[in-house]
Amino acid sequence: MKKVYTCFCTDVIHEGHLNIIREAQKYGEVIVGVLCDEALVHFNKFPTIDFNERLNLVKNIPGIAQVIVQNEVMYDNIVKQIAPDYIIHGDNWKTGAMKAIRDNCIKLMKETGGEVIEVPYTCSDNINHITAQIREKLMMPEYRRKQLKELIKLRDIVKTIEVHSGLTGLIAEKTIVENDGKIDQFDAMWISSLCDSTAKGKPDIELVDMTSRFRTISDVMEVTTKPVIFDGDTGGLIEHFVYTVRSLERMGVSAVIIEDKTGLKKNSLFGTEVNQSQDSIEHFCEKIKAGKKVQLTSDFMIIARIESLILEMGMADALTRARAYVKAGADGIMIHSRKKDPAEILEFCDLFRKENKTTPIVVVPTSFNEITEAELAEHGINIVIYANQLTRAAFPAMESVAKDILKYHRAKEADERLMPIKDIISLIDEL
Repeated sequence: MKKVYTCFCTDVIHEGHLNIIREAQKYGEVIVGVLCDEALVHFNKFPTIDFNERLNLVKNIPGIAQVIVQNEVMYDNIVKQIAPDYIIHGDNWKTGAMKAIRDNCIKLMKETGGEVIEVPYTCSDNINHITAQIREKLMMPEYRRKQLKELIKLRDIVKTIEVHSGLTGLIAEKTIVENDGKIDQFDAMWISSLCDSTAKGKPDIELVDMTSRFRTISDVMEVTTKPVIFDGDTGGLIEHFVYTVRSLERMGVSAVIIEDKTGLKKNSLFGTEVNQSQDSIEHFCEKIKAGKKVQLTSDFMIIARIESLILEMGMADALTRARAYVKAGADGIMIHSRKKDPAEILEFCDLFRKENKTTPIVVVPTSFNEITEAELAEHGINIVIYANQLTRAAFPAMESVAKDILKYHRAKEADERLMPIKDIISLIDEL
């Protein structure tokens, strides 16, 4: 009997999946693959149920001969493993990033003499409602908050992009690319103090109060599902920081990063060019302990940002602080540098990893931007934050268009650089 293969990456079985199974049964014995969580988060939504539950959902569908685990997005290993005569899929993979999966399947089946069968994608009010329900579930604080810790386990490195509005949140949420046969997307979002302040036309000196910054979080979270890491600057007074922790946790934020500096905040990339004071180890540890004491779930993370290398206090000081902060309860360490060469960052990570194998390390490669994510992961780094690139990309583009309108007294000359408003609107989901 001929083998027919299809793969599901869903938390709910609906009429569209059953339609594919019914069609597959016409061609032979049906084998269904369930995409593992690690592969799923590369190009799809985060699962709302654990893998075994997803596996059992498929096993309970009548008419399936075998259920297997698909460990990669592409089908190369599956074709080698089961040698299917047919691969069946909905025709919704003809465009976008999923086209790479389709091309991969067609190539593989040509090589083996098999065939790809495409079934018209099933559209209905019921399916749309189910899709909306899953998305709303992912937006709930109890689901979103825990995603960052889970991603650290699933991903070699968690890719995080700066967002400062609902629209930039949608860009982070929906940007998926295919490159060299692989599909990828951002894993998390960084709400930066610098970019949030800049978007409001204010200096980055902790001038924008937490109430305003929480509104930015709300704007982003209302239209996205990915986990949020919040830039907490210095955390402020200990008495204020505990309220920040409780508020962020309640909102569904996954982590707050606070830096060990005191006094009027100045951007770290200025380094010793401006007067910046580092907090004492003892006082910063008290801040960490106070924050950990008031949080109510084990999902929320307090990450300690070490400024020793920025302030040229030396590697020994950075490592001493890292040990103390972890002992005080920090869930992660962010090490920062303004040098264009990542050598001191990598040295810190290597030394820290010799004595601590598990505490997550976060880096922000703004100045040392030639290093790749794979290279960072080799040194034990768990989270990379692209901390201000969307803001920096937007400003020159907007300024250039504004100058052209003034220069030519019309908008025609700028038009070729503008995205059609329909394409922007298409990012925004309608209820």
